[in-house]
Amino acid sequence: MTATGAPIVTKEIVSLTGLGIGAQFVGFSFVTMESEKYICVRETSPQNSLMIVDLSVPKQPLRRPIAADSALMNPLGKVLALRGNHSSILAFSLTFFSFFIFLLIAQEQLQVFNLDTKAKLKAYQMNEQVYRLWKWITPKIIGLVTQDAVYHWSIEGPPEPVKMFERAANLNGHQIINYRCDPTEKWLVLIGIAPGPPERPQLVKGNMQIYSVDQKRSQSLEAHAAAFGSFKLAANDAASVIISFASKSYSGAQVVSKLHVIELGAQTGKVGFGKKQAELFFPPEFADDFPIAIQMSQKYGVIYVLSKMGLLFVYDLETAVAVYRNRISVDPFFISADAPSNGGFYAVNKRGQVLMGTINETTIISFISDQLKNMDLAVSLAKRANLAGAEKLVVQRFHELVSQTKYREAADLAAESPQGVLRTPETIAKLQLITVPPGQTSPLLQYFGTLLTKGRLNAFESLELSRLVVSQSKKHLLENWLAEDKLECTEDLGNLIRGVDAEMALKVYIKARATAKVIAGFAERREFDKILIYSKQVNYTPDYLFLLQSVLAIDPQAAVNFALILSKMDGGCPVDYNIIIELFLQRNMIRETTAFLLDVLKENLPEHGLLQTKVLEINLLTFPNVAEAIMANGVFSHYDRSRIAQLCEKSGLFMRALQAHLHYTELTDIKRVIINTHTMDVQALVEFFGTLSKDWALDCMKELLLIDMRQNLQIVVQVAKEYAEQLGVEHCIDLFEQFRCYEGIFFFLGAQLAKSEDANVHFKYIEAAAKIGQLKEVERATRESKFYDAERARNFLMEIQLPDARPLINVCDRFGFIPELTHYLYSKNMLRYIEGYVQKVNPGNAPLVVGQLLEEDCQEDFIKNLVFSIRSLVPVEPLVAECQKRNRLRLLTPFLENLVSEGSKDVAVHNALAKIAVDTSNNPEHFLTTNPYYDSQVVGKYCENRDPTLAVIAYHRGQCDDDLIHVTNRNSLFKVQARYVVERMDPELWAKLLNPDNFYRRQFIDQVVSTALPDTRSPDQVSAAVKAFMLADLPHELIELLEKIVLQNSAFSDNPNLQNLLILTAIKAEKSRVMDYVNRLDNFDGPAVGEIAVGAELYEEAFTVFKKFSLHTQAVNVLLENLQSIGRGVDFANRVEEADVWRQVAKAQLKIGAVAEAIDSFTRAKDTTHFSEVIKAAEEVKAYDDLVKYLLMVRKSIKEPKVDSELIYAYAMSDQLSDIEDFLLQSHVANLPSVGERLYEDGAYQAARIIFTQTSNWGRLATTLIKLKLFQDAVDASRKADNSRVWKEVCFACVDAEEFRLAQICGLHVIVQVDDLEEVSDYYQKHERWKELIALMESGLGLERAHMGIFTELGVLYAKYLPDKLMEHLKLFSARVNIPKLIRACSEQQHWKELTFLYIQYDEFDNAAATMIAHSPEAWDHTQFKDIAVKMAKIELYYRAITFYLEEHPDLLNDLLLVLSSRVDHTQVVNLLRKAGHLPMIKPYLVSVQSHNLSAVNEALNALYVEEEEFDKLRESIEMYDTFDQISLAQQIEKHELLEFRRIAAFIYNKAGRWRQSVELSKKDELYKDAMETCSESGDGMLTEELLTFFVEQGRRDCFAACLYICYDLVRADVALELAWMHKMLDYVVPYMIQFIREYTNKVDELMKDKYDSLQELRSKSSEDKDMLSKQNLYAQLLPLALPGPTAPGMYEIPYGMSPPPPPPSTSFAGMPPMSF
Repeated sequence: MTATGAPIVTKEIVSLTGLGIGAQFVGFSFVTMESEKYICVRETSPQNSLMIVDLSVPKQPLRRPIAADSALMNPLGKVLALRGNHSSILAFSLTFFSFFIFLLIAQEQLQVFNLDTKAKLKAYQMNEQVYRLWKWITPKIIGLVTQDAVYHWSIEGPPEPVKMFERAANLNGHQIINYRCDPTEKWLVLIGIAPGPPERPQLVKGNMQIYSVDQKRSQSLEAHAAAFGSFKLAANDAASVIISFASKSYSGAQVVSKLHVIELGAQTGKVGFGKKQAELFFPPEFADDFPIAIQMSQKYGVIYVLSKMGLLFVYDLETAVAVYRNRISVDPFFISADAPSNGGFYAVNKRGQVLMGTINETTIISFISDQLKNMDLAVSLAKRANLAGAEKLVVQRFHELVSQTKYREAADLAAESPQGVLRTPETIAKLQLITVPPGQTSPLLQYFGTLLTKGRLNAFESLELSRLVVSQSKKHLLENWLAEDKLECTEDLGNLIRGVDAEMALKVYIKARATAKVIAGFAERREFDKILIYSKQVNYTPDYLFLLQSVLAIDPQAAVNFALILSKMDGGCPVDYNIIIELFLQRNMIRETTAFLLDVLKENLPEHGLLQTKVLEINLLTFPNVAEAIMANGVFSHYDRSRIAQLCEKSGLFMRALQAHLHYTELTDIKRVIINTHTMDVQALVEFFGTLSKDWALDCMKELLLIDMRQNLQIVVQVAKEYAEQLGVEHCIDLFEQFRCYEGIFFFLGAQLAKSEDANVHFKYIEAAAKIGQLKEVERATRESKFYDAERARNFLMEIQLPDARPLINVCDRFGFIPELTHYLYSKNMLRYIEGYVQKVNPGNAPLVVGQLLEEDCQEDFIKNLVFSIRSLVPVEPLVAECQKRNRLRLLTPFLENLVSEGSKDVAVHNALAKIAVDTSNNPEHFLTTNPYYDSQVVGKYCENRDPTLAVIAYHRGQCDDDLIHVTNRNSLFKVQARYVVERMDPELWAKLLNPDNFYRRQFIDQVVSTALPDTRSPDQVSAAVKAFMLADLPHELIELLEKIVLQNSAFSDNPNLQNLLILTAIKAEKSRVMDYVNRLDNFDGPAVGEIAVGAELYEEAFTVFKKFSLHTQAVNVLLENLQSIGRGVDFANRVEEADVWRQVAKAQLKIGAVAEAIDSFTRAKDTTHFSEVIKAAEEVKAYDDLVKYLLMVRKSIKEPKVDSELIYAYAMSDQLSDIEDFLLQSHVANLPSVGERLYEDGAYQAARIIFTQTSNWGRLATTLIKLKLFQDAVDASRKADNSRVWKEVCFACVDAEEFRLAQICGLHVIVQVDDLEEVSDYYQKHERWKELIALMESGLGLERAHMGIFTELGVLYAKYLPDKLMEHLKLFSARVNIPKLIRACSEQQHWKELTFLYIQYDEFDNAAATMIAHSPEAWDHTQFKDIAVKMAKIELYYRAITFYLEEHPDLLNDLLLVLSSRVDHTQVVNLLRKAGHLPMIKPYLVSVQSHNLSAVNEALNALYVEEEEFDKLRESIEMYDTFDQISLAQQIEKHELLEFRRIAAFIYNKAGRWRQSVELSKKDELYKDAMETCSESGDGMLTEELLTFFVEQGRRDCFAACLYICYDLVRADVALELAWMHKMLDYVVPYMIQFIREYTNKVDELMKDKYDSLQELRSKSSEDKDMLSKQNLYAQLLPLALPGPTAPGMYEIPYGMSPPPPPPSTSFAGMPPMSF
C-alpha cells in the first residue's frame, strides 16, 4: 500500500466486501470498530445478519442471523453489545454466543450476559431513547448519548446508567460522531458535525464539548476530531494528560485548518506542557475535506490525523511539528480506531478496506533528518521510541555537548541514547577522563544515575559502577541495586563483590549462571542440599557419591538429608541404595539407616522387597516396638511375609503375625493366634477380620464366642458392625442366635438400624431389646423406625404382653391399627392407656377410638367423659361421622351444646346441631334461618330427602346456586327459583338457566316474565334480567319483555336505556317494527341509534332519526353515501342551506368526477380547505383550465406553497408559458424546485427550463438541455453546477450523441471522483468506445486530482485492449495503482509476466511463485524466483517449487535448496528426492544442512558416502552427527570389502553399546587396539577376560600386556595370573601385579588404621556398653560383613521418630560371625 522507504507503513488487513459483505452495508450506520481487535458489520438484506471480524484472524469471520439496529464489540474482552427497537432481538439463538460474553439492548433495555457461565450479569430498562451515539469508552463502561445528555453505564457498577453531563448548545442539530474519555476517566469529549454555513454548505463544520468530571463543567470548541493521550516531561514525575483536536472552519471568506495540542489539568508546581498548534494543510483539490479522526500513539509519541477523503497527517506529539502527509486511501474514511499494539491506527473506507497504518521504524528517523532536515526532532523521536537511524546524530551531539562542557546533558544523552548506541565502554572511558571542579557531580556518576532511573545497566556498566561503589565501601547500594534488578550479573561482577560480601557474591554467581562458582560457594557454606537443587536447575551433573561421602565426613545428619534428596531425584537415585546403606552402617548409623529406608521405601515398590525385609528384621530382633510402628503404617507389602510372620509371633506381636496370615495356609493357625485377644489392639484385630474370607471370619468369630463369650462379645460385635455388609447381616444374626446372645443382636443391630431398611433387621432389634428388658429402646424403635413390619411387630408386642403398652401404642398409632389397639386395651382392661392415648398421644384419633368403643358396647358415661376430657382437641367432623354411622348422634348433644356455649364457631359443630334439629323437628326453619355458622351445602344435602323446603332455605342462605336449582327443578318449585334468580342478579346464574341445554328453561322464563320481574321495583334487578336475556341471545323474548315494561306505562316507560334497548333489539331481530318505535318513542339516544341503524342498512330509518334530531350533516351523509342519491342530497342542501351540508355534497360530486359541479358546491360552501382533493381530481381528468380558475379563487384566501406550485403546473400543462413567466415575477410561495422536477419528469422540458433557470439549478438545467439536444449549453450549465453526477449525465449523453470532445471535457471532471470512475469506464466500453476511453484516462493522469482509480482503470484497459503498454504502465505507476484489481484483470487476460510482477509488488509472494511455476515459459526467472521463495508463507509451495525445479531446472535445484534451507523440512525434502530417485543430485544441500543432526539427512548422506566409498567423510559424519539408525548402517557395512568401512561398523557397534559385536569385528580384522579400547569402555569384565584368553591363545603377548594396562579396572588378578602362568607369560603380567598389590596394600593400611582407631575408642567405653554389645549378638547375624556392631545402650530407648544422640564410632570387624543365607 505504501512505497518502499516511506516513513509511514500502511497496508490492507482485510476487505469487508471480500468477506461477502455488500457494498451498501459499508458505512457509518452499519460498521462499528471499538478497538484494534474486532469489527462488527450489520446487514439487513437479503436477511438480517451480523458479522464479527476478528482482526487477528480476519479471514475467519463469524456470521450469524441477528436483527439489531447497532452492534459493538468490547475493546478487550469477548463482549458483544446489540441495540434494537423490537423484541425480536431477544429471540435469536444463543448458539451465536457460544464463545462470547454479550450485552443486549432490546426496546432500549440493557442486559449483560456471560455465556461462559450462561448467567445474566446485569439488566436495565432505559427511560430515555439512546439514538444519537453509544460507544465503549472503557472496557467496563458504555457511553450513551441521548438528545439532551450523556450517560455512563458500567457493567460492574450501579445497575442504572449514571448521568454525566448535559449536552452543550453548540451541538444542537449536529450528528454525534464520537465520544471519548481520557485514561484517568476524568476528562470527557463529545464531538459532532453539521452542514457548513450558507455561504459554503459543502464544508462540514464541527464542534466539540469538553467536560471535566472533577470540576463538573464543560467548554465548547470548534473541532471535527479529538483524542486524549499522555506525555511525560523529563522534569515531572507524572505524565501530563493531553488532548489533541483538529478543526477546519470557514471564517471571513477564508478556510482555517488547525491542529491543537493542549495539556488538561496542569500539575501544580510542575513544568507545564503548554499549548501547541500547527496548520493542517489541505491541497486545493481537497478544499472541502475535513478531519474525521485523530489517534495518538503512546508508543511513538506521534499524532495521526485522518481526513474524510483519505488524507493522513502525522505530527510529533511533543512539538506539534508536521512529520508526514499523504493520501493513503482514494475512498473516503468513515471510522477508525487506535492500535496500541503496534503504535498505529486502523481505518475503514467506503470500499470496505480495513487499513492499518503505523510508523516505519527503519526509515522514519532518516526521513526526518534527511528529508525534513529536522535533526532535533529526529533525535527526540529516536530517543523516545528507541528507534534506529539517528546513531550518527546522537554520537555527534554527544561529542558537541562534551566539547561544550555540558556534562550533565551529555550524560543524559548517553544514558537515553536510542538502542544504546552510546552505552559502550568507550563512552564510560570518555566520561572517566573528564575532570570537574570539586563539589560537582562527575559526568560518569550522572550517567550512571540516569541509567539507574531509566532501567537496567548492561554487563560492562554494572561492573564499572560496582568498582566505584566497592572502592567507596558502599555495599548497601549494591544490595539495593541487585534487589531492584538494576545490575546485569556476571562472573566478573561476582568476583569483584566476593571480597566484600560472599553471600552477595553467591547471589550474583547464581544470576550469572556461573555453575562452578555457585557449587563452590554452597560447599563453603555447607548448604549441600542447595547444591543438588541448583545443579538440577542449571542441568549440571556433579559426582553425587563424592558429594555424599564429603557430607558424611563433615555432618552425618546432613548426609542423611542429602541422601533423602538424592532418592527423590527425577530418574531415580544416582547412587545405589545398597552403597548408601553400607556407608551409613559403617558409621553405626542404624537409626539413620532405618529412617532413610523408611523414606525411600514409602512408595512400596515390588523391587524393594529385600530392603523392606531387611529393615523389618533389624528392628524385630532388636527393637520390636520400632518394627511394630513401621508395620502399623502399612506402607510395606513386598517383604518376605513368612519370615516376618514367624518373627512377629516369637516377639509376641500376635497382631502383626495375623497381618501376615497369607502364609498361614490353615485356619487352625489363625485360630491359634487369634484367641490371644487380651494382647491385641481391638481396632487392629477388627481391621484384620476385614482381610479374611467370609467363611473364615465367621468361623473365627464363632471360635471367640466359644472360648469366652463374655470377654470376646464386644470384639465379635464390633467385627460384625464393621463388616456387616461383607459378612451379611442375616449370618451375623444367626451366629448370635446360635448362642442365644440377644445382647449381641441388640448391640450389633443398634449400629445397623440407622443405615438399614430391612424390615427383619428392625424387627429383630425390637425383639432383642424387648427380651433383654430394654423397654426404652423398644419404645424408641417403634416410635422412630420406618422400616419394620408393623403387623408383625404389633402381633409380637401383643403376644409378649409388655407391662408398658407404649411400644404397642406407637406401632398402632403410626400404622393405623387404632381399632385393634382399642380392642386390645379394652379387652385387657387397660382403660388408663386408652385415656392416655386419646388425651396425650393423638387426640385426632379419638373418633376412631370412640367408634370402636361403641362397637365394644362400652358404657356411654366413659365415652362422654373421654370426649369431654379432650373437648376442643377432638376433631368434631369425624367424631360426628363415627356416631352418625352408628345412629348414636344424639349422644354428642351435650358435648356439642357445651362447645357452642363456649363460643365455638366450628362449622362441623353447627352442622351436627342442625342435623339433630332436623331429625328431632325442633323448629328447624328458625335454626336454618338464624344460625350463621353451619355449612349450607352440607345441611341442605342432608335435608333434601327429608324436607325440600328446608333444603331450599339452607341453599338460599348459603347462595348454593347449583344445589338450589337442582332441588327446585326436581321438586318443580319454579316460582321460587325465578324469584331467587332475579334477586341474586348473578350473570353466571342467569346464563346457566337461560342456556338452551336447560330442560326447564321455558318454565323458568315464564315465571320470570309473569311473576318475578313485574313484582320487582329494583332497576338493578330489571337491568340484570334484561342483560341476561341479551347475553342469552333471546331477542324475541326480550322484545316481549321490554314492550310490557316500556310501552305499557310502567315505572320504567321513560327509561332512555330501555327505549334504546327496545329499538336496538328490534333492529337486530324485528326490523319491521323499528320505524314504528322511532316514531312512538322520544327519549332514546338519536345519534347513537341513527349510526346503528346505518350499520344495519336501515337507511330510511336512520335518515328519519337524524332528521328528527336535526342532525343535518349525518342525514345528508346517509343520502349521499348510503342511499347514493346526490339529487336528494342537493335538494336537502337547498332546504337546510348549511355550509357543512354543501361541503358533503361537493365531496360526493368530486368523488364521481363531476369536477365543475363540485367546484360550484365548494364555492357555495365557501370551502378552500379541500384544494388538495380538487387538484388531484382535476389532474386525473386533465381539467387544467377549470383548475386554474379554482386555484386563483383559493389563492385569494390562503397562501399555500402547494396552491402556487399547482397553479404553475396547471399553466404549464395548459401551455401558458407566458403566464408562468408573469407569475414568477409576482410574489408567490411556490416550491419551484419541486415543480421543476415534476415538469421535467412529465416531459415539459421548456417549462422546466424556465423554472431551473429561475432557481439557478444548473444541474437539472443541464439534464434538461440534454433532453432538448443543446449539448454545448448543457456543458456550460454543468460547469456552473460543478457536480459529479451532472458531469456524468452530460458525458454519457455526449457519448450517445458521438460528441466525444464534449464527452472528454465532462469525463475529466467525472473520473477524478473514485465512485464514478468505474461507471464511466463501463459506459464507454458498453458502447465499444475503448479508444476514446483510453484517451480520456491518459488525459486524466496529468490531473492534479488524479487518484489511484484512474491509474488502475487505465492498467485494466491496457490489459484488455493494449497489452504492450501494460508492463511499462505498471513499472511507472506501481505505487499508485490498486494492485488487487489489476491482479484480477491480468489473470483474466492471461498476462502472466505482468501478473507475477503485481504479486511481488503486493507482497503476495505465494501467488507470485505459483504463477511462475504454472506459467514458467512466460513468467519464470531464476533470480526473481529465489528472491520470492524465501518470502513464501505456504509450506506446500516450498515442496512444489522443489518439484518444479527438479522437473524443469535440475541444474539450479541446489541453488534453490540452499536458499530455502532455513524454511523447509529437510526430512521431507530427502523423502521427496529419494522417491524421485535423484537423491545424489542434492548432496551439496545435504552437506550444508547436516549440522541440524536430522535422522533423514544423516542417513541419506551416510548412504551416499557408502555408495561413493568416502570412508573418511562417513566416519566424520558418524562422529559428529549421531541421529540415524546406527545398527542398520553397521549391519550394512560390516561386510564391506574395504577395511575402513568394517572398522567404522565396529565403531558404530561400540557407540551403540554392542560391545561384543564390536570386539568380534575388530578381532576379525586384527584391529586389536580397537578391541581393547572397546572392552575398556564397556566396563564388562567377562568380555575383557575373553579378549585376554583370545590373545594368549593367539600368542599375542604384546597385546596381552597392553590389554592388562588398558583394561586394568576390569581384570581380576587371579584370572590374569592364571592365564600368564598357564601360557608362560609371567613376565608380561608382572607390571599389572605390581600395580594391583600396591593398590590393595594401601587399602589394607587404611583399614588397619581405622580398626586401630576404633579399638582405642572402644576401650574407653563403660561396662554398660559391653553388656549392651552382648545383647546384640543375635542382631549381628543379620548384618553384612562390612556392617558394624550394635549401637550403644539406650540408643533406641527414645520414642521412634525423635532425633537420637550422635552415634558412637564403629567397632572392630573381628569376632563377627559371617552372615548366613
